[in-house]
Amino acid sequence: MPPELESKKKEIIKYLLDQRVLVKPELLTVLAQPEKVEALYQHVQQGTPASVLLQQALPQEVTVTGGQLQALTRPDSYVSRVKVVWNYQDKPKKRTPQDFVNYFNARYKALEGILQGRQELQNLTSIARLIHKRDRETVSVIGMVVDTQTTKNENIMMVLEDKSGQIKVMITKNKLEVYEAAKDLVDDEVIGIIGTTGNNVIFANNIIVPDIPLTGELKKSPDEIHAAVLSCIHVGSKLFQREEFERFLRWLNGKTGTAQQRELAGKVGYVFIAGDLVDGIGIYPGQEDELEIKDITEQYNECARLLSRIPKHIALIICPGNHDAGRISEPQPALSPVYAKAMYSLPNAILLGNPCIVNVHSSENFPGFDVLLYHGYSFDDYGEIVPSIKNSGKNISDRTPLIMKFLLQRRHLAPSHTSTLYIPDSEQDPLVLNKVPDFFIAGHIHKSNAATYRGVGLVSGSCFQGKTPFQEKMGHEPDPGRVPIINLQTRAVKIMRF
Repeated sequence: MPPELESKKKEIIKYLLDQRVLVKPELLTVLAQPEKVEALYQHVQQGTPASVLLQQALPQEVTVTGGQLQALTRPDSYVSRVKVVWNYQDKPKKRTPQDFVNYFNARYKALEGILQGRQELQNLTSIARLIHKRDRETVSVIGMVVDTQTTKNENIMMVLEDKSGQIKVMITKNKLEVYEAAKDLVDDEVIGIIGTTGNNVIFANNIIVPDIPLTGELKKSPDEIHAAVLSCIHVGSKLFQREEFERFLRWLNGKTGTAQQRELAGKVGYVFIAGDLVDGIGIYPGQEDELEIKDITEQYNECARLLSRIPKHIALIICPGNHDAGRISEPQPALSPVYAKAMYSLPNAILLGNPCIVNVHSSENFPGFDVLLYHGYSFDDYGEIVPSIKNSGKNISDRTPLIMKFLLQRRHLAPSHTSTLYIPDSEQDPLVLNKVPDFFIAGHIHKSNAATYRGVGLVSGSCFQGKTPFQEKMGHEPDPGRVPIINLQTRAVKIMRF
């Protein structure tokens, strides 16, 4: 190993020893990898707490076994029972138009692979083989939706594209079930079509979306443990509901509520925070007039001060949102160590990107729960552009479970190009849902909801901010101060009011 890397390696080890953290011998094997040395050294330079550093940079190779963690948390700490399954590692570089091409190709390949496993899609063929085909026959194709239009006769004409070419797909209003499904299609999603060939057109008999598989028995914890879901705290806003949040903190410490409620607080082992911890700076025009704390670092300092009152045995799993400091483009990196340094001082906090997947509460005899954490910036679009969601009879603030179900069906957190800002990763589309979670937790809409789709628990957090002028203009009906509590033993969700 070059002298420069050897020097960095020694600094990393000294940094861990100074913080009294003991690690397994596997660390020396990991430090033989130059890229791991560089990643860890960067965290050391930023002053990242050792517990967070190891969880972020070495989620699978190293297990913290003593020292700092044992000193900071009770023996029954749940921090050590959180494992990072997936967290996007950003590779800063100049982006070119080719990166966008590669990004969409990577997305297509991933979703095509999921669709190819569907039993309904037999005898798949490429679009190029159907061009100029005269004989009528039943075919199956996979493609990306380029465009959809309603014809004069109120049928739907769609343009579908795969790597070999494009073809038109006709969905007639006479096939009501297929027609209703076609109305919900959005640009850029990848689907399967079963239909009959015509003159350079396919007459669709069925539309297949990637979807998640049906599950058998629900996974349940062998012991009674609960998880609380927070989002959109918005510390720093003049509308931040401090009294309600203080009440939540007192309850979590067993200092308020009925005897039954205090008993429940003692069974909380995990708190998920799905973004927008602070109100941010310069998020929208005129925001400075609505801020109580006008410095972003001070906003995070205050947020950390509040969260530090959560008992240290409870694991805090935190991702950023669109109001947090840093880039909005998804996947978002974890909270900025520059502006949110105080957050990294919380010994029980696990700071990850948006989105991310963690496994919680595993044991020798239980595999734990895989939890997808996503702030939900794309939700606004799908609540309005998908007819079955928009016309559901629900206010936009109550449509979150429908949106989350829709995205699980598409196996993508933002299938349309314009629904969120994103990083055009040339090797993968990080917003594709390759892994099916046990729970899908989100925020952004400012109203708590809970539902289940094919065995996946859908839980959206509320907020601790009063209704803003923007929300009033958009017709949102936030419901502040509500906290969903998930019983991991029964999978039941109780929404507590603070």
